[in-house]
Amino acid sequence: MLKIGVIGAVISALCCFTPVLVWVLVPLGLTGATMIYLEIGLLAALFIFSAIAIFAMILRGGTREVEED
Repeated sequence: MLKIGVIGAVISALCCFTPVLVWVLVPLGLTGATMIYLEIGLLAALFIFSAIAIFAMILRGGTREVEED
């Protein structure tokens, strides 16, 4: 679950904050208003994948018992 969260967050961040998405969609003829809706969806995906990664890190940490000698 941690891998999915991290990989999804990285891909979403690349498409949100760099022109990667524009480089891919402009040759296909998808520009203008379409890009606004894609950005909104990518921000939501970035939030969701980041939440999955944080949740997985919390589960991985868990509660550990302290052993007393």
